[in-house]
Amino acid sequence: MKILLTGATGMVGRNLLEHQEARQIEWLTPHHHELELTDYPATLAYVERHQPDLIIHAAGRVGGIQANMREPVRFLTDNLDMGRNLLLAAANAGVQNLINIGSSCMYPRNRSSALMEEDVLTGELEPTNEGYALAKITVARLAEYLVRENPSLHYKTIIPCNLYGRHDKFDPRWSHLIPAILHKLHQAKIAGHDTVEIWGDGTARREFMYAGDLADALISASQRLQDMPAMLNIGLGTDHSVNEYYEIAADVVGYQGTFTHDVNKPVGMSRKLTDISKAHHWGWRARTTLCHGLSKTYKYYLQTLIEK
Repeated sequence: MKILLTGATGMVGRNLLEHQEARQIEWLTPHHHELELTDYPATLAYVERHQPDLIIHAAGRVGGIQANMREPVRFLTDNLDMGRNLLLAAANAGVQNLINIGSSCMYPRNRSSALMEEDVLTGELEPTNEGYALAKITVARLAEYLVRENPSLHYKTIIPCNLYGRHDKFDPRWSHLIPAILHKLHQAKIAGHDTVEIWGDGTARREFMYAGDLADALISASQRLQDMPAMLNIGLGTDHSVNEYYEIAADVVGYQGTFTHDVNKPVGMSRKLTDISKAHHWGWRARTTLCHGLSKTYKYYLQTLIEK
């Protein structure tokens, strides 16, 4: 199988290429100078020239709360342009199989119950990352519309819960919760600080899955795409409070200090948990525990420090 993977240098793409079954696949992993997804004619020309059996769209502009609040225009337009151009190019070039990677921020904010695939567009979005969410929703709907007009296409959207893992971004300007926690705790340990600040009161709950598990789900989807629902949550089905993530990560890092809270800082949704019943029915479950995943991620973080 020949697979075009966009975003091959990002966390999702790199974890996918490291999967044990990846070596059995012929990968197309173009860089920006080879494939500029915001340029539709260039994207169409690339897809027509290479004719992949499957496209996995993992490219995107990603970041945490700070980045999304600081640059909402770029998070909306970049992700929308990349997604629509690639999907339209794939359809026009006759590529029948495509996996679009969405985001759990596509779901309405502050739902106490687990989020089901049918909940998309049934409520208000979280304001702190609304631009990114709007782009992801539009591209997912475009995939469905293309299939509606041409039923021979198999264009599906996987909606992962929050991710962390190897190849994550640890720079505080761009990092999500887990890499930010590991970085803060490590820096505090090295500096000998006895307290670390947590944004908000720490009661917000999040579901974080190790990125290697998403890679496993993508490999499964590439092998039986026709059997997969049009949209499919990929996650753990369980969550932890922010305070609990700090406590568990502190054990992994070896930080022995205390924590304080800044309740004036933005924290996003109070809860964001995915319903994974369809994934279980489809035959897939995540395998990496939080402690194991954090340990592997912290080990990778230490390697990045050494390389610097």
